[in-house]
Amino acid sequence: MDKFIGSFNVIPSLPENIEKLRYIAKNIFWTWNVDAINLFRRMDRELWQKTNHNPVLMLGMIDQKRLEELAADDGFLSHMQRVSSNLEKYLSEARWYQKNYNDIDYKYLAYFSMEYGLTECLQIYSGGLGVLSGDHLKSASDLGLPLVGVGICYQEGYFQQYLNADGWQQERYEIIDYYNQPMELVLRKDGSPIKLELDFPGRKVYFVIWKIEVGRIPLYLLDTNISENSPEDQKITRGLYSGNVETRIQQEIILGIGGIRALHELGVKPFICHMNEGHSAFLALERIRLLMKTQNLSFNEAKDIGFYSNIFTTHTPVPAGIDVFPNELIEKYFGGYYRNELNISDKVFYRLGTIIKHKEPSNFNMAHLAMNMAGFVNGVSKLHGSVSKKMWVNGFEDIPFDEIPIDHVTNGIHIPSHLANEIYELYYRYLGDGFLNDPSNPEIWKSVEDIPDEELWRTHERRRERLVAFARRRLRKQLINRGASYNDIESSKEVLNAGALTIGFARRFATYKRATLIFKDIERLAAILLNKERPVQIIIAGKAHPKDDEGKKLIQEIVSLAKDEHLRKRIIFLENYDMNIARYLVEGCDIWLNNPRRPLEASGTSGMKVIANGGLNFSVLDGWWDEAYNYKVGWKIGNAEEYEDLDYQDEVECNLIYDTLENEIIPLFYERGDERLPRRWIGMMKESIKQLAPFFNTNRMVKEYANKFYFPAFNKRNMLMEGNWKKAKEFNAWKSKLIAAWPEVKILRVDNPDNGSEIKIGSTYKLKAEIHLGELVPEDVEVQIYYGSSESRYKPLDNNSVKMNCITKRSSGGKYKYEGEINCVKTGKFGFTLRILPAHDLLINKFELGLIKWASQKR
Repeated sequence: MDKFIGSFNVIPSLPENIEKLRYIAKNIFWTWNVDAINLFRRMDRELWQKTNHNPVLMLGMIDQKRLEELAADDGFLSHMQRVSSNLEKYLSEARWYQKNYNDIDYKYLAYFSMEYGLTECLQIYSGGLGVLSGDHLKSASDLGLPLVGVGICYQEGYFQQYLNADGWQQERYEIIDYYNQPMELVLRKDGSPIKLELDFPGRKVYFVIWKIEVGRIPLYLLDTNISENSPEDQKITRGLYSGNVETRIQQEIILGIGGIRALHELGVKPFICHMNEGHSAFLALERIRLLMKTQNLSFNEAKDIGFYSNIFTTHTPVPAGIDVFPNELIEKYFGGYYRNELNISDKVFYRLGTIIKHKEPSNFNMAHLAMNMAGFVNGVSKLHGSVSKKMWVNGFEDIPFDEIPIDHVTNGIHIPSHLANEIYELYYRYLGDGFLNDPSNPEIWKSVEDIPDEELWRTHERRRERLVAFARRRLRKQLINRGASYNDIESSKEVLNAGALTIGFARRFATYKRATLIFKDIERLAAILLNKERPVQIIIAGKAHPKDDEGKKLIQEIVSLAKDEHLRKRIIFLENYDMNIARYLVEGCDIWLNNPRRPLEASGTSGMKVIANGGLNFSVLDGWWDEAYNYKVGWKIGNAEEYEDLDYQDEVECNLIYDTLENEIIPLFYERGDERLPRRWIGMMKESIKQLAPFFNTNRMVKEYANKFYFPAFNKRNMLMEGNWKKAKEFNAWKSKLIAAWPEVKILRVDNPDNGSEIKIGSTYKLKAEIHLGELVPEDVEVQIYYGSSESRYKPLDNNSVKMNCITKRSSGGKYKYEGEINCVKTGKFGFTLRILPAHDLLINKFELGLIKWASQKR
């Protein structure tokens, strides 16, 4: 029982002339500003490490005498002033958005994600999805976008990993002290916390809001751990991906519905909402409810408005990765909501949770809800866009595969957040500040060629030396905690070789990522690792989900191998993988190994982080590497094959790993001239940086989201708002008319006088058709010729469409004549058909209404 009857908050006591330290520490801009990090490290290097790089906690722990010394140190004061001035300049100066779009009054963009990887001391992330979300906010800040982030404030965050003496993963959960983190509770003017409520079954659940300043971007995190809630409800936001299915739906209600209510309470009424994964999809329902309540709109009218201003990004390539709730659980939490607030029937409501038409849904799919509620849907790599279409093809009946309305925006990383200090300084000397201000500009990265080979290589070697020293320290600490013998602990000082070819492998230990693939033929691997003239070593890190015993077995297998007397100096496993371990690995490895089962890696971003640091990628052609690879920038495993026999696949691909290491990677790394420099290896490093760094970064990614989705969505919403939502009402009425009239739409006749004849290349193949539109008019539809090579008719990517023109000025009984032509630019046998699609200025794509009429269908 909580015995406290009151509370107070103790804050650091800083001398007046270094008070700006508090201001600098509270904005995590310092996480990607080398000068700011050096400022905190300068205060107390040991304490900086001890606090897990948390400047707020460090200010509370540092000795008062040391603070007085710093306050009297002119050099430190000058350094602090420089960092403070740079932060103020960064927050106020015009960025990409202000320079290019400031004349347009774009309202807030709201970005929702279940987790955010911002820095190691804020452990509200589990892996790549969270780091991607954090990098998205950082680049949005760099670009000056009017964006806000919304997430959940986890009291425990993700688990801390440690291994027992047998190498089995154990989980430890640590409570996060928010008051000693770079975040603040959002207060009302009277100093009391803002507390909001949500209706849960038979009770109210309350939450407060925490704020993290991510440069120019505010990130709001929602927290139910307050006294107004029951002990059970206080635990709703306790852990990331913890609890049962009911905990998950509760968290997603807090994130989606609570997130929208929090923004409105703060005076932020977002025009556009970006759902990063389906976890936050309930926000679409709340947006509808608010529009119905405040603008006197019907459900369908409000749904249209939300549809055209919601973006949904999916990160999973398999159905098992999507949250699906049983209808009984949905009814428990939403029965009153959809009946009393949305005023719709159960049938209409449950149809929102599926994209499968003509079948009553037995469960409620959050990805399907997001797709039904978002006009803009995308995967996170080019390959993943195609995989997503395959996964959801059953929801797009009669639509050619390549025209399924799922786009892609390939992921990236926030380069300054993942760049070694030494590399940062090297780039600054030879590239100027362009790699920071405009990292997606290929011209800037061409100057990498001007960096002397010696300088680039020595800088990389220093990072490898630091990685080895770090790994030894961590291993020693792990062994002590495990109760290892004196000899084992002392021998940790001898593991690894600072000059050896170093392979890094660090990621979630999901089984499809095949962490033990390289160990399949241990004798062959041992011959590679233990070569005295050309040694190789592997550093591995990663967590298995607490409930994933198969993933834990993989970790145990690796740890067992690492204990082998012959291999222990060449293989080590680092416990408790986090952003700090990741930083050392991506900055110091020579090779980044990635061998998932294609096509199960939606994108992957860990390999992107080695690029600007000078590391090279060695990966299966999956996710981002499928579009990034060429022989000048790294190595591939296989040729994008997909196998049914998984054991055979493992056998083939592990041998490819060994072959490539033995015949290509190792010889190239150890090919040294008189200067002891691997000139051709350095050439690949430079090619990798020049070719890949400009594209695989979040500045390019966020710009792409803005141009593809954010700005078009804003324009659609503005159109719908015209005349006090008159346009929205008209559009909804048009849709209703179209749907009602569609059964009468028919292709009556197709005239092709040249049928079967030979047409010379460069000429045109003309077609005429008679169409019955019933109650519709030509402006309501688009009639198209759909054509392609007869040999590849079942390959939609090889097919094309061309619009036909209506030549009837006045209809006769709803009948209209159309004509069109195909430009014959290739030789061969071609086929064609006709199709009719809806047409309206507000449609994002012509397939979103699910209406299509083909000439080959029964009429």
